[in-house]
Amino acid sequence: MDEDSRYEAVRSRDGRFDGAFFFAVETTGIYCRPSCPAVTPKRHNVRFFPTAAAAQGSGFRACRRCRPDAVPGSAEWNVRADVVGRAVRLIADGVVDREGVAGLAARLGYSARQVQRQLTAELGAGPVALARAQRAHSARVLLQTTDLQVTEIAFASGFASVRQFNDTIREVYAATPTEVRAAAPRGRADRRATPGAGIPLRLAYRGPYQAAAVFDQLAQEAVPGVEEVSGTPGGRTYRRTLRLPYGTALVAVAERTGAPRTTGGTHPGGWLEARLHLTDPRDLGSAVQRLRRLFDLDSDPYAVDERLGADPRLAPLVAARPGLRSPGAADPLEPAVRALAGAEGAERLVLRYGKALDAPCGSLTHLFPEPAVLAEAEPHGPLGALAAALADGTVRLDPGADRDDARRALLALPGMDPATVATVRVRALGDPDVVPPGTVVPDEWRPWRSYAVQHLRVAGEPIR
Repeated sequence: MDEDSRYEAVRSRDGRFDGAFFFAVETTGIYCRPSCPAVTPKRHNVRFFPTAAAAQGSGFRACRRCRPDAVPGSAEWNVRADVVGRAVRLIADGVVDREGVAGLAARLGYSARQVQRQLTAELGAGPVALARAQRAHSARVLLQTTDLQVTEIAFASGFASVRQFNDTIREVYAATPTEVRAAAPRGRADRRATPGAGIPLRLAYRGPYQAAAVFDQLAQEAVPGVEEVSGTPGGRTYRRTLRLPYGTALVAVAERTGAPRTTGGTHPGGWLEARLHLTDPRDLGSAVQRLRRLFDLDSDPYAVDERLGADPRLAPLVAARPGLRSPGAADPLEPAVRALAGAEGAERLVLRYGKALDAPCGSLTHLFPEPAVLAEAEPHGPLGALAAALADGTVRLDPGADRDDARRALLALPGMDPATVATVRVRALGDPDVVPPGTVVPDEWRPWRSYAVQHLRVAGEPIR
């Protein structure tokens, strides 16, 4: 989009572009999402930025009305397979906070200078600035949803010092941490997390969202001990255990969707209600990003539906289920093990080798076993080879993994046929353009063939 097109999106409050770009108003010093309901500023006062971090780096603070830091992630960076897309996904998973820019660069196979240059050229901000913007968002969530002390929140959000935390909050939100806490949106202040209640969250998405299809699939695939789906259709809750960089978590996501009120313009989407019980609050950002990948919340349903809806075979399916998502994985290592072991095999592995929770929650009793544990416990056969490759890094399935490299490495392992690898690419790596081997589908379905397959699967139609 050129800047005139972006301004038209702002003037029409078009929620389809929330997260795709941000605009800032020079006369107010505020940056917003395109669907912001405030009075549209004059064109000559508006500047556009590809990321919130770029707007913050230019001295603009987040709008308190539209909360641009809470928009869905950009679908472009979520699906791109190049180094910039991989870097953004790793930063969102907290790699810069844990390993620094050098660790990010090493994972990508580039120098720190090359990563800095490419991110700045395309996103208007380098890895440190992007990580800082994410830390600020995590801090705001913790301030407005928990009763943690400000000092605890500073370090839980990834800041190196309380002073750095205070300075960042003032710069981004034009308010002190205490003022940010006091300005919690209506309904948030009385939903503060208690020690046993967890952190309540709203996981935003753009456009329509077919929650029922996602929950149906998660219920069908749930591994006992690690996952469960309870309730009746329309009011179900998905729960699972999760291993994170600093600790573990119990997460719950409700099927019911919420939609924000808008003042004219295009409906910007809605959210899924979630609740996180973290053993270490430093894992908040990573936990949120992994849930977003599992529920495919950063997808662009408008682009997907426009392309697939133009095909005569898929048009009625898209019309029946606009915004159908292609679920990913909360732990990218699980789909590979589950695809190879099968449903019954995965349950056996969980009960035998998964770490038991200190405090089980209903049917949730274990964490999914770590690859290193599986490699040692069952060293022989295809499962042992896969677990060893995941444990030593021969196969990488983290958010920054190169999809083609991962495919080649998986196919080199015993027992990994092309169909299994295709499943892993969709679920673990979020590849939007995968079809089962041996099938012939129109090229016009590119680059959304994973979504086309999902439409056919949900509708019960054969894939040819």
